[in-house]
Amino acid sequence: MARALIVVDVQNDFCEGGALAVAGGGAVAEQVTAFLDRAADAYDVVVATADWHEPLPDDNAGHFAVGAEPDYVATWPEHCVRGTAGAAYHPALRLPADAVHVRKGQGRQDYSGFEGVLTPGGAGESAAEAGALADAAPAGLADALRERDVDGVDVVGLATDHCVTATALDALDAGFDVRVLTDLTAGVGVRTTIDALTRLAARGITLTTSDAR
Repeated sequence: MARALIVVDVQNDFCEGGALAVAGGGAVAEQVTAFLDRAADAYDVVVATADWHEPLPDDNAGHFAVGAEPDYVATWPEHCVRGTAGAAYHPALRLPADAVHVRKGQGRQDYSGFEGVLTPGGAGESAAEAGALADAAPAGLADALRERDVDGVDVVGLATDHCVTATALDALDAGFDVRVLTDLTAGVGVRTTIDALTRLAARGITLTTSDAR
C-alpha cells in the first residue's frame, strides 16, 4: 500500500500570535517536523495544504465576516490572506523538497484539502512562480494521489475540529484508507474536537497516534 501524509493548514495565522490562532498550533508544527525526520520513509508522498484567501472586502463567499461579528462556525475573522505572512507555513514546519502543495479557499469556503488546487511551491511563493507550472499541475489532490498510486493517507495538522476533519472525510469519500494521527493535531475547542473525532470514528476512520500507526 502506497501511503501519503497530509499536513493540513500549519500556517502562521492558525498558530499562536496569528489571526485565528489554535492553542498548540506551534507545537504541532514542531511535532510534525520531528515526525517527518524519523518517519519520512514511511510515506510515498507528503502533502501540505494551506488556506489562501482573497483580502477584504472580498468575503470569500461568506467565509469572512463583513459588517458583523464572526460566529466562528460559518464566518471567521480575516485570516490566511494570499501573499501575507499569516498565510505562510509556520517556520517550525519543515517539509521535504518534493512535497505536494495545495491551496484552498481562494474566494470560496473550502475546508478540505480535497477542495483545493495544486500549486508548484509552498505557501508564500510569488504569483509568477505559481503560474509558471500551473498548467502542468493536476487539478486536484485526489487525482494527484491516484497518479502516484496512493491508496492510504494519514492526516495531521490544524484544526482537528474543522479542516482536519473535513480533509479526512473527503479522503474517505474519495476511496482512500484514512488514519488521523491525533497527537499531531490541535483543535479549536474541546467539545467540538471530541464531536469531530467521534464523527470520524463513526465513519470508520482510524484514530491513532504517530507512535502507534
